[in-house]
Amino acid sequence: MSTVIGFDFGTKSIGVAVGQTITATASPLAALKAKEGIPDWQLIEKLFAEWQPEQLVVGLPLNMDGTEQPLTQRAKKFGNRLRGRFGLPVAFQDERLTSTSARESLFAEGGFRKLKKGAVDSQAALIIVEDFMNGYLPKSDNSL
Repeated sequence: MSTVIGFDFGTKSIGVAVGQTITATASPLAALKAKEGIPDWQLIEKLFAEWQPEQLVVGLPLNMDGTEQPLTQRAKKFGNRLRGRFGLPVAFQDERLTSTSARESLFAEGGFRKLKKGAVDSQAALIIVEDFMNGYLPKSDNSL
């Protein structure tokens, strides 16, 4: 596996990031506008044509105690639609606190002017991708 595209699902905006498993790093891409959680599927098709992902990951919004919330089922539905439309494997990644972490890192980079909604969503997607890759990739054995 080499290229992973991650999504921070929302009903009005869907954050997007691309990651490389070789370096275990990710970069934010432009967030997608959505209407009631439905994106412009042609934009996603163009995104996939450009990046040629081998794995997709969708952030799973959960309550702090790990229980599902109303948005959880909608994020799962979005992931299942991605799998059905594009035939790519889709993983779901716990996204608790990713938006908070995204806001903190963007604020540290450039203060309030960096905190635009799309930027926060895509930064959250970046964290989702990196968390997924850190959990997925085998840990190096430093005992040698």
